[in-house]
Amino acid sequence: MGFAEQRFTVNLSILFTELPLLERPAAAAAAGFTAVELWWPWVDSPTPERAELDALRKAIEGAGVRLTGLNFYAGQLPGPDRGALSVPGAESERFRANIDVAAGFARTLGCRSLNALYGNRVDGVDPAEQDALALENLVRAAEAADRNGAALLIEALNEPESPRYPLVSAPAAVAVVDKVNETSGLGNARFLMDLYHLSMNGEDLPSVIERYAAKTGHVQIADNPGRGAPGTGSLPLEDLLDQLHKAGYDGWVGLEYKAGASPSAEAFGWLPVEQRAAR
Repeated sequence: MGFAEQRFTVNLSILFTELPLLERPAAAAAAGFTAVELWWPWVDSPTPERAELDALRKAIEGAGVRLTGLNFYAGQLPGPDRGALSVPGAESERFRANIDVAAGFARTLGCRSLNALYGNRVDGVDPAEQDALALENLVRAAEAADRNGAALLIEALNEPESPRYPLVSAPAAVAVVDKVNETSGLGNARFLMDLYHLSMNGEDLPSVIERYAAKTGHVQIADNPGRGAPGTGSLPLEDLLDQLHKAGYDGWVGLEYKAGASPSAEAFGWLPVEQRAAR
C-alpha cells in the first residue's frame, strides 16, 4: 500500500508559508491536494474579527479544498509556546475564549478534528495544578468538539525541541486522552500520532502503532532527521503507514514537514500528482 492509498492533508501552517495565509489553500489545490489542516492562524488573537474568519473560510471554500483539522489557540506557534490550556492566568483564559470560536469556525467547514496542545510547564507552578487546569480545559474543549460531532486531539511533542512540554511520549499523551474521556464521559478524545515527534523521542514506532492505533484520531508525518519531506531522512514512513492501515487506522495523514529552501510546491516530488487528491 505505502503512500498510494493514503488520505493526505497538507498543513498550511508549515507548508506554503512563503505565501499569505489566504493564498495557501489555492496553492495546495494547485499542487493537486484536496484537503488541508491548520494550526490556529491568529497567534496573537484567540478571538479574531468575524471578517478575518470569513475571509479564511471563503479562501478554503473557494479553493475547493476540505479543512480536515484545526488547532485551538496555542500561543506563539511557531515560537516559544506549545499550547495555552495548562498555563494559569491569561493564557488559560485565552484558550477558553477560543474554544467556541475555533469550534464554530471548524463547524462551518465540516472540520471534524480539533487539536489542543497541552502547554509548557511554568516555573513556580505546581505541575499538579497545571494538570488539573488542563483537564478542566480539555473537558470543555471535548464538549465543544462533541457538539460538532468532532474529535478532540491530544498530541505528544518531542523533548529535544520542546523540553518544557510534559507530553513527550505516546504513553503520556494517551494517558491524558484516557483521563479526558473518563472525566467527560464523551469518548471523543483521541491521540494525535505524529511520527516525527515520536521518532525524535527515540520511541519504538512499530510498538507505538501496535499499542495505540485504536486510540489514534489523526496521524502526522515528517522525515527524521530534519523534519523534511518523506525520503529526506531515514524514517521508513511507507512501512509505518502500512502498519497503521493494517492496525485499522483509515484516517487522514497530515503532511507537517518543512519544505526547505525550495518553494513548497516543489516539496511533493515523493508523491505522484495522481495520489495527492484525497480518496
